[in-house]
Amino acid sequence: MTDSGSAPSAAGAAVGRRIGIGLMYGLWRPRVLGAWRVPSAGPVILAVNHSHGIDGPMLMGTAPRPVHFLIKKEAFAGPLDPFLRGIGQVKVDRSTADRKAITDALGVLRNGGVLGIFPEGTRGEGDFASLRSGLAYFAVRSGAPVVPVAVLGSTDGRSRLTPAVPPLRARVDVVFGDAFAAQEGAGDGRQAGTGRRTRKALDEATVRIQERLTAHLDRARRLTGR
Repeated sequence: MTDSGSAPSAAGAAVGRRIGIGLMYGLWRPRVLGAWRVPSAGPVILAVNHSHGIDGPMLMGTAPRPVHFLIKKEAFAGPLDPFLRGIGQVKVDRSTADRKAITDALGVLRNGGVLGIFPEGTRGEGDFASLRSGLAYFAVRSGAPVVPVAVLGSTDGRSRLTPAVPPLRARVDVVFGDAFAAQEGAGDGRQAGTGRRTRKALDEATVRIQERLTAHLDRARRLTGR
């Protein structure tokens, strides 16, 4: 399937992945567990906990496929704007219903790509305690399966040179969970466009997603000892 005119560049996301691999493995020591759980083809949504600014780049460098992240518009400043657009990332205005961001994100999934979302909406405790409904909307609207991802260890310490990032060569664990459908009874969620999109259905999907993400995070913490 090819990119539509509105979808962010798949080739750009592939370049972003190569950059992420070089940076993340060059600066830190990622330990990646369960990457085989990410479907090798077709649309998929990676739902990632978010407690540090490197969580997105870390996933871009460790995921088995190129990722298009929904990124707040404030990050698209100065030279970062053309760079982030060039590597296929999706600019989103969190203060409103950003129609272009919605169209771009659905375009990624329609073209069989990988959409990365921080379902908590902003950086916080990284525990999936407060989910917004955006993830459920994209999952139900597209029918794409959701893969939970736990990034652990990014907040365990600070570099002496740059306090905003973890210490150089620190270990960061990235744990992928089993893919699941946002709506109960929807199988593996890979048949797009068939889900109910009523408010009740989205609310139910949000609860289901939160339960699955929280359970995955608990398992990831036990597995890694974090």
